[in-house]
Amino acid sequence: MMAAKISPRFLLNEIRGSVCFVQRRHRVKTKWAGSRPKVPATDLALQHFDATYGLQLGDLWPSVRIGMLSEKKFGALLNNFASDSDIVSSFRSQGCRDFISAARSTESQDPELHDHTAAPLSSNIQCFVFPRGDVSRFKPARPDSNGLLGYYLLDAASVLPALALDVQPGHSVLDLCAGPGGKTLALLQAQAVRMVSLANDLSGSRTARLRRTLQSYPPRELLTEDRVYITSSDGRQWRNKDEHKFDKVLVDVPCTTDRHSLTEEDNNIFKRSRTKERQRLPLLQMELLLAGIQATRPGGDVLYSTCSLSQLQNQCVVEQAVSIAQKEMDITVKVQNLSSFVQLFSHTFHFAPQPAVGELVLPHLCANFGPIYMCKLQRIS
Repeated sequence: MMAAKISPRFLLNEIRGSVCFVQRRHRVKTKWAGSRPKVPATDLALQHFDATYGLQLGDLWPSVRIGMLSEKKFGALLNNFASDSDIVSSFRSQGCRDFISAARSTESQDPELHDHTAAPLSSNIQCFVFPRGDVSRFKPARPDSNGLLGYYLLDAASVLPALALDVQPGHSVLDLCAGPGGKTLALLQAQAVRMVSLANDLSGSRTARLRRTLQSYPPRELLTEDRVYITSSDGRQWRNKDEHKFDKVLVDVPCTTDRHSLTEEDNNIFKRSRTKERQRLPLLQMELLLAGIQATRPGGDVLYSTCSLSQLQNQCVVEQAVSIAQKEMDITVKVQNLSSFVQLFSHTFHFAPQPAVGELVLPHLCANFGPIYMCKLQRIS
């Protein structure tokens, strides 16, 4: 059977109808296209969290997701060095309460909690919050007659690591990643001028914020090198400083800062240009924690914390660091049980149920603090 003859003109017309030709002057290479639509880093973060936290948290993720995308709540950390005596009465008239003193009251009324709490609650740290479900905002703090601000606004859950560390008079303290200074300020409130604190942060901008914070809250006579000493160096290098050992070490590591990543484009670690930096975070976190462990004297405590929900940045980092400390440094580290400590604050914060290692504050619409992860370790040998 002979093939039917098809006119070349017909074929040309068919091709023209099915293929779109772009003139050379209108052709642009993809990588050079400045008008190419860009996906916001906040959208990339949400896509990543939906994929990972949806599996990790299961049925809890939808409520946590809504909480992180909603306006977060703040706490007002009272500055004991300021002289404004009207602040507390003003807070209480607005319906605020000091959630730490409320927890101390619970502790004193429950003998079981009192006997087994991992860290006695400092009577010097006060942090006021609005009631559950109330998203009212605190007014900016005003300076007193000495120029010191009366309180510091922060995520109230970020005070928990400072409380769990249990700083006592005479303790030497290392805040390994101190900027911007909220937790350092909470530690200073714990035992005022008798505490020796060395605050360190590699980031120049965070160190500058830390210095500004310390200039606005503690008195100048406290900011001497024998009491509070600020450095800007790589925290991982503390592994090589055997002459410096501390009673308490706080390791509040750089992380994906989940809530910030979902709501702010500025300095967002989910920008495509920062992908490798984000992927290297667990390694950096483990190295910082190992440095913190090595900087802790035998019998001392190290508190690891992040503001992320990620198991890779939380539980996995702790487990890997504990293993490496034992195998490669011959340092035995024991994970402390904070379950009783957490029970004291269950009326203020929403905690993840039964985490494998450490404790995790989950954002929730009725108590929209966090996320904050913390794990307390004791160096045995």
